[in-house]
Amino acid sequence: MNKSQNNMPTVIPEQTIPILDFGSQYVQLIARRVREAGVHAVLVAPDISIAKLREMNPIGLILSGGPASVYEDGAPNCDPKIFDLHIPVLGICYGMQIAAQLLGGQVKPGAAAEYGATRLHVLDDGAAEGHSGELFAGVPTDTGVWMSHGDQVKELGLDFISLASTPTCPLAAIRHKTRPFYGVQFHPEVTHTPHGGKILENFLYRVCHAAGTWRMGNFLDITVDKVRRQVGSGRVICGLSGGVDSAVVAALLHRAIGNQLTCIFVDNGLLRKNERDGVESTFRDHFHIDLRVVDAADEFLNALAGVTEPQTKRKIIGKAFIDVFKRASGSIADARFLAQGTLYPDVIESGQGYARTAANIKLHHNVGGLPAELGFELVEPLRELFKDEVRRLGEVLGLPENMVWRHPFPGPGLAVRCIGDITREKLAILRDADEILLEEIVAAGLYRSTAQTFAVLLPINSVAVMGDGRGYKPVIALRSVDSTDFMTADWSRIPYDVLARISSRIVNEVRSVSRVVYDITSKPPGTIEWE
Repeated sequence: MNKSQNNMPTVIPEQTIPILDFGSQYVQLIARRVREAGVHAVLVAPDISIAKLREMNPIGLILSGGPASVYEDGAPNCDPKIFDLHIPVLGICYGMQIAAQLLGGQVKPGAAAEYGATRLHVLDDGAAEGHSGELFAGVPTDTGVWMSHGDQVKELGLDFISLASTPTCPLAAIRHKTRPFYGVQFHPEVTHTPHGGKILENFLYRVCHAAGTWRMGNFLDITVDKVRRQVGSGRVICGLSGGVDSAVVAALLHRAIGNQLTCIFVDNGLLRKNERDGVESTFRDHFHIDLRVVDAADEFLNALAGVTEPQTKRKIIGKAFIDVFKRASGSIADARFLAQGTLYPDVIESGQGYARTAANIKLHHNVGGLPAELGFELVEPLRELFKDEVRRLGEVLGLPENMVWRHPFPGPGLAVRCIGDITREKLAILRDADEILLEEIVAAGLYRSTAQTFAVLLPINSVAVMGDGRGYKPVIALRSVDSTDFMTADWSRIPYDVLARISSRIVNEVRSVSRVVYDITSKPPGTIEWE
C-alpha cells in the first residue's frame, strides 16, 4: 500500500442501524439478525453522542437489553435527545425500559420475573389504531417469545399505546403515539422467539424503510478502508494461530495493506498434532507473507508446570505469549500495530462489551491482553463478528474451503483440554486421541455439519482389562457441538457406530487410554470448552 491510500474517501454504508449496547449477552445477535436481513448494523456505546450518531446517517436505532436495572445508581443510560433525531427507535428489554423511563414512564420490579419461554398476546386495540400492525404484521395474535427480565414498565403516560402482553407482563410491547418509538420486553433476536426475525424485519422494512442491500462484501470494503485509515503507512504484526480467525485476519490485512504485514506464529507446545508444519506450509504457500515462527514450547510448559486452575492457566499463557511476542516483534522494524482475531463472543464472555456490565464468564488472553508497555495499537477487524460471519467473510476473501471451515481451536490450545496439570506425556496422549477423533469425523462426512469437535484428557484414571492384564489408565472425553454463533450450542448427535469406531481406535491405538466417554452437555449451561 502506498501512502496515497490513506487519502481515499471513507467507505460509508448506504444505510446503517446503530445498536446501543447496554451489556446484553444477546446484543451481537441483534446485529447479526439485522445484517442477515440485509441492513448494516454496528454496535456503539450507549452514551454515544448525538453528533456521532448523526455522522452515521442512521435510518433507525435499536437499544439493546442489559443486566442492570434502569433505576439503579450508575445504570447505563443514553442521551434522551436520540428521540429528537426523528428516526425510528426500537427498545429491547432493558432498552425498552430505559426509553420508557426517559419518555415519562416508570420502571419497577415485577411481581414475578420472567425467564425463558412464555406466550405473547398481541392486543386488538393496538392493531385497530394501526400501530401494532407495523411491528407485528404477519405475526400470530398468540405466539411464543423468550423473556429474560425481573423489572417491568409499570406506568406509561397517555402518549403510549400497549401493543402486547404476557400472563405476567401487561406491557410486553409498547408504542409512542407521536414519536417513532417501539419497545418490546422480550428478545426477538434469539431463536427461542419463533417470530422474532419477522418482528425485526418489520421494524427494518415497515418502520425504517430499509433498502435491504447490505452484504458481507460491504463489510469487507468498509473494514479494509477502516484498517487502511488506522494503519496508514505503519507496519502491522499479526499473531497467527492457524485457526480460521487469524487466517481471515491475515487475508483481510493482506488485502488492505499488502507487504506492510508481518505474521508471527508462536509454537507454545500446546498445539494439535502436526499443527506447526501445517501453519508454515499454508501461510507461506497461500499468502506469500513474511512469516516468523518462534519455538517457545519449553518456556510455556515450564511456566505451566503443576498449574491446575483454568483461569490461572489462561493468565500464564497470556503473559508468556506477551513475553515471547515482545521478543519476536523487537526484530521487526517500524512495527506499530498488532492485529488479533478477536470475535464478539470473546468480547462478551470477557465482560468487555460497550456497556462494560456483562458478566465475566471466562478470560480470553487475546482480549485486552496486551499491556501498554508493549507499545502496540490493536487492530481487531473481526471484533463485531460471529464465527459464522467470519467464515462467510473468508469465502468472500477467496480463502480455501478447508481453511475457512476449520473447527475453532482455543487460544490457550490444549492447555484447556488437558484438565488438571499439564505434562508433555499428557499432551502426547491428548494429541493422538484428538487426531483419531477428527480422522473419523471427517471420514464419516460429519466435519462440516458439526461446529466444533475435540478430545479432552480427564484428570482421572479408570480400570481397564487389556488382554490378560489389568490396567489403570487415563480417560478421554469426546466433545462435539452444533452451533452457528457459538453463543449457544447443542451437543452433536453423532451416530453410535461412528462413536464406537472412535472409541475402539483410541483405546487400541493410544495405549495409555483405558476409557472413552461422550459429553452431552449443551451451552448453556456448559461452555463449549471444558475449561
